[in-house]
Amino acid sequence: MIKRVIVIVLDACGIGDAPDSAAFGDAGSNTIVHTASAVGGLECPNMERLGLGHLDDIPGIAAIPNPVGSYATMREQSAGKDSTSGHWELMGLVLDTAFPVFPDGFGPHILDRFKAETGRGVLGNCPASGTEIIQEYGDRHCTTGDLIVYTSADSVFQIAAHEEIVPVDELYRYCLIARKILQGDDAVGRVIARPFIGTSGKYTRTVRRRDFSLSPPRPTVLNSLMDTGVETVGIGKIDDLFAGNGLSVKIHTESNIDGMNRTIAALAEYPSGLIFTNLVETDMLWGHRNDPRGFATALEQFDKQLGELLPALASTDALFISADHGCDPTTPSTDHSRELVPLLAYGPALQAGTNLGRRGCFADLAATISEIFGIRAPEAGTSFWPDIRG
Repeated sequence: MIKRVIVIVLDACGIGDAPDSAAFGDAGSNTIVHTASAVGGLECPNMERLGLGHLDDIPGIAAIPNPVGSYATMREQSAGKDSTSGHWELMGLVLDTAFPVFPDGFGPHILDRFKAETGRGVLGNCPASGTEIIQEYGDRHCTTGDLIVYTSADSVFQIAAHEEIVPVDELYRYCLIARKILQGDDAVGRVIARPFIGTSGKYTRTVRRRDFSLSPPRPTVLNSLMDTGVETVGIGKIDDLFAGNGLSVKIHTESNIDGMNRTIAALAEYPSGLIFTNLVETDMLWGHRNDPRGFATALEQFDKQLGELLPALASTDALFISADHGCDPTTPSTDHSRELVPLLAYGPALQAGTNLGRRGCFADLAATISEIFGIRAPEAGTSFWPDIRG
């Protein structure tokens, strides 16, 4: 009997064309394979043992005989390619309509109200790279106190401010004001606080980023688990992505390494329930910056820590490793890519070496978790639990 499920989301680690990739402008994207190719191969022996090499021809990752895990790719059904819709679908909630995007910036009906309620002006108001826009507007921000507001191809309203000009708690308050304003037709998936430090020409973002997502419009598996008394532990930006819904424990992290350390520590503290971890650096630091070397290093570091986590699993544990979308660092775009995502499943008592095929929905993971815990099935998804149950 499985008593605990651990889900780790490697943010932005897509693995090739989804059937509708071209409709999103992402035909040919393959985050993991192209990253591996760009650096001459990945060294990830633990994910290799779980079966990663069976999902595609990944330089450095072999399709070893008799992997100890089971493996699949999953297709997203929701209408977007962002972290919020990806994570929601992993927990059983499929969105038919994509979150709105603002390729020309935000209109005066949004910004006039935002400026009035914050008492500060606005700089930027355009799609931009987060690292570049703070260099472009950082000096003016430090002089005037005006907030740097920007977006991307994703559904985000991002606010950057220097920590010595705008205290971080005040920046978070401004994000809550924006979150209140951005509803209805303007309901972006996330409002993101982007604090930075430094001096002219040398501004750098800090680890105190926070995401302020919409609340899920309908219950997810997280809610169903809590309703039946099952502990749900969110590590990393899980709390932000679900606006706190369905989580009994919320643990914020400073890095992927910290996220994995806290996940391993949670195994000792929470002997049952769901541990749900997001590792964001592959997306935030490397995918959006088109840095395959950094992306590869982050994957290899995760794999090393995975080598610490696997021996700590109990015989009643089930581990699932997946992703929420792609962000191919080798393409001209710096935005998310519509891709299939990998799924690796492992537990000391689970069936090994099962090819779970091409799953039709991220929510297949939610349906599987629901069956493991014997709770109400989510609104979408087909459980693969009968295929891996030991």
